[in-house]
Amino acid sequence: MEDRRTAGDMVASALADFALAEPDTMLIVDDDPVNRLVLGNIFSDVYRIEEAEDGREGLKSIFASPGSISAILLDYRMPHVDGLGLLEQVAAAGLLAQVPVFLISAEADGEVMRRAYELGVMDVIEKPVVPFVVRRRVLSVVELYAARRRLSGVVRDQQEELLRRAAKIIELNRSMIEALAAAIEFRDGESGEHVRRIHDITHTMLTRTELGRDLTSDEIDDISLAAIMHDVGKIAIPDAILSKPGKLTDEEYGIMKTHTLQGERLLGMIPAVADIPAFTYARDIARHHHERWDGRGYPDGLAGDEISIWAQVVSLADVYDALLSPRCYKESFSRERALAMIHEGACGTFNPALLAAFDHVEPELHRLYA
Repeated sequence: MEDRRTAGDMVASALADFALAEPDTMLIVDDDPVNRLVLGNIFSDVYRIEEAEDGREGLKSIFASPGSISAILLDYRMPHVDGLGLLEQVAAAGLLAQVPVFLISAEADGEVMRRAYELGVMDVIEKPVVPFVVRRRVLSVVELYAARRRLSGVVRDQQEELLRRAAKIIELNRSMIEALAAAIEFRDGESGEHVRRIHDITHTMLTRTELGRDLTSDEIDDISLAAIMHDVGKIAIPDAILSKPGKLTDEEYGIMKTHTLQGERLLGMIPAVADIPAFTYARDIARHHHERWDGRGYPDGLAGDEISIWAQVVSLADVYDALLSPRCYKESFSRERALAMIHEGACGTFNPALLAAFDHVEPELHRLYA
């Protein structure tokens, strides 16, 4: 069957082959059968010998099984494709970093040698060859390549292990953040589902609308994780206020509002995470998720674009979820009533562009409550 792989496919396959096994074949490319016999005898006790009688056959052998070739002994002057032509194609495929090539020729003048070294040949050996000299020069280089491969394999394994450990740490950190946020919600009389929905609403609004057009996928993931910490400051609010079933007094409401400042303060008290993007977003969201577009929110009275887009999104997500969920001080509202209250300003004024984006994905968001 005809091999329809592209050159890129073959190179990728070659690099994968090198990672799997130590090559065991010496490829000799020479149009003179006597030269091939002489060179083969020098290395037959160390490697399996494969021969090609011209550059075209040599290229077929190289790309058919590149991962098995430990070195290439290459004549310069051959029919069809000469030694430099073969070198050019092997170099273009990126294989010279994996397979050492030795040019062996009686006709290699200064220009040929210069071009060969430019392409990446490891050595130029003149004919007639001296067996013990050729053997020493070739095997020394081959061993260097093998040592480099082994070292690369060790480094690769270490990198993979470090990545696995980093992934475990990231997952552990995420789990701890989710557990902390859920614990605060339980104290507030809510279920852990609230923080999960805030995460999902935030992520959906930033990925499925124009609101997140200037954000990368990693930034959106960080913001969505930060969103679940929006009410972390409630840990500093007394139970009598936090769980009060009736309407709060003005004094109590003033204390309740401080959870925004307390949240930013608490998140800022963990120096080990100060440079983690999710916590940078979390501090801003904790402080500003009760700001409103018309400047009538708290604690800073920010207005319009003074409020970050992520704080705006979490603000609307929090209101939407609060309206659709039962609380200690109220029953849940119907979907229709909740949407009317949001658009009519019963829960404060929101950015018109934010509301338009919200309306676009709200049917999908509402499925979170099914």
